[in-house]
Amino acid sequence: MGEFDGRKLSHQTLAEIRRRAVLRVEAGESPEQVVAALGFHRSSIYSWLAKYREQGLEGLAAKPVPGRPRKLEGGQLQKLCRTLMEKDPLQLRFEFALWTRAMVRELIGEEFGVHLSEVSVGRLLRKLGFSPQRPLYRAYQQSPEAVQRWLDEEYPAIRELAGREGATIYFGDEAGIRSDFHRGTTWALVGRTPVVETTGARFSLNLISAISAQGRFRFMTVEGKLNADKFIDFLHRLLHNSERPIFLIVDGHPTHRALKVKQFVAATEGRLRLFVLPSYSPELNPDELVWRHLKTHNLGRARISGPAAMKHMVLTVLHRLQKTPALIRAFFRAPKLRYAAA
Repeated sequence: MGEFDGRKLSHQTLAEIRRRAVLRVEAGESPEQVVAALGFHRSSIYSWLAKYREQGLEGLAAKPVPGRPRKLEGGQLQKLCRTLMEKDPLQLRFEFALWTRAMVRELIGEEFGVHLSEVSVGRLLRKLGFSPQRPLYRAYQQSPEAVQRWLDEEYPAIRELAGREGATIYFGDEAGIRSDFHRGTTWALVGRTPVVETTGARFSLNLISAISAQGRFRFMTVEGKLNADKFIDFLHRLLHNSERPIFLIVDGHPTHRALKVKQFVAATEGRLRLFVLPSYSPELNPDELVWRHLKTHNLGRARISGPAAMKHMVLTVLHRLQKTPALIRAFFRAPKLRYAAA
């Protein structure tokens, strides 16, 4: 007699067969004879007996079969899409500004009473045309027209002038490095967001630097806040031993536009010229990637014991970067910075 295909029976029928088989064995019949007579595999009876001895007859009862979660309807999908495209999570009392699968899952549960797994949420979002992306952070005050004018007209004119005068184009920027900067992930129990506790004894280091598409990198530490005198000191260093004129492109910080700075630049008689990027456009400055490299890949993952240790680490990283012109040149190959590549 062949084995019976139990998948063709209802769950209630299978539960009744299990109960009767176990009771026959309990009455003294051979387990293997009972299961053979029913047409099931011999291992089945032992599995049923084990459940019976652990849970009694209730262990043999039919269990509810979980079906697929209820799907969202057309109107609900439309509302979900509109919410994800038009709303910032912070507007909906979430404490994190980016839409994650977990947050979308919670949103669906609260808005529509539909409970999905994060995997199902991911599949749903892809079907709706969404994909996980790194957000672009752009200042509200940025002028797209000014940015386009810089890319199409202003920078090409600077490049052409530099070519005629044999000048080297540098991009400059300042940064403040703080001891309590953290970047990356940390292990924690699932569902419990870790909290990074700090002592409150923060310390910082201010820096200024300039890079060129040819891989040159100059930097200087700044004690206290940057002012016109300190910026001029950096310009002196940038000009030192330079055989070619220097075109330095910076942002519109008031220090860069100070009268004292303008007078110094004029006194160089063409050896130095300053140009200003469009307002609120750090993504156009390759020198920003120097600070990202320092913070994200080095300082943000380090344990800092004090101001001297932080300064030593920062200077070590920057000196190493200075000896790696290929990495500096690579900064200019970032998508939004290729316009400035050599």
